[in-house]
Amino acid sequence: MTRRRKLAGWLVVLGTLHVVIVCAGFFAPNDPVTQDREHPYAPPSKLHLWDMQGHLHVRPFFYPLRTREDLFDRYVEDTSRMIPLKFLASGVRYKLLGWVPCRLHLFVVDDARIYLLGSDGYGRDQLARILYGGQVSLLAGWLGAGITLSLGLGIGAVAGYYGGWRDEILMRVAELFLALPWLYLLLGLRAFLPLAVSPLKAFLLIAIVSGTLGWARPARLVRSVVLSTKERDFVRAARGFGASDKYLFRRHIFPETSSVLLTQAAILVPQFVLAEMTLSFLGLGLPEPVASWGNLLANLQQYSVLVSYWWMCLPALAIVPFVLSYLGLASALQEWADFSKIEA
Repeated sequence: MTRRRKLAGWLVVLGTLHVVIVCAGFFAPNDPVTQDREHPYAPPSKLHLWDMQGHLHVRPFFYPLRTREDLFDRYVEDTSRMIPLKFLASGVRYKLLGWVPCRLHLFVVDDARIYLLGSDGYGRDQLARILYGGQVSLLAGWLGAGITLSLGLGIGAVAGYYGGWRDEILMRVAELFLALPWLYLLLGLRAFLPLAVSPLKAFLLIAIVSGTLGWARPARLVRSVVLSTKERDFVRAARGFGASDKYLFRRHIFPETSSVLLTQAAILVPQFVLAEMTLSFLGLGLPEPVASWGNLLANLQQYSVLVSYWWMCLPALAIVPFVLSYLGLASALQEWADFSKIEA
């Protein structure tokens, strides 16, 4: 029961985090690509409950920022205007789940823009760009993990089940892929591509190439499971009664690999998200104005941004709860699989 609760707890945490990212338009008060050139590098807006006269307000409010006269990128609060937050109200239009037109937001403000996590050099809302960027980065992670596990399952099952020269060739290729410096390969691949790549092509390039390069380790794990499974009595009995290879794979081999694949999925998704962040940070990923956690961090390559605007580092922290949750889920899945084998 404790293992089941632990597994359910991590699933709830991960589900909650993904709901926030998937419903980014609902939680973000501003559009991620709309620019406000009057407020570049605006610091995070401060929420208040007490006004300057000491009166308590039921709804949180903030004071809009105005530029200091001596410095264009330094701001002070304009305490002459008090702008309250409106919860569950209509705001800028967005598409829920990518295709459902919607205007309902968790909170909006009238006649101003609120920057809970500050703005970038173009005055774009950091909170909105982090939430929308998470959709791109997490989708790249899921696609990359899906490609890797599909290749690993197919190659590992063939190598473990048939053995012989097939096993030797496939495992030697797997060792080669494990030894390849994938980052340098991606840099070389990018050099042969046009300088201007559409966001969709760049996204697919990241997912396909990173997924293709990562199949070796899951394939070796699947191979070890298949080697053990094919020698079990119930598999030998089914083969003796004339069961085909296709039947054995479908009914006995693949079900035994499910725990390994689920655990590997929980480990690989954050790894591929970090890979997307690395590639986009280096300029090999999605181009502007599409937001991803990687290209949001690309601004930190400028020393002045790194030392002057601390809120520009916040996209790097967005991945932390996802990595910890996925690794916690992987640990819970491994414990559950070990416990199930003991019971069996």
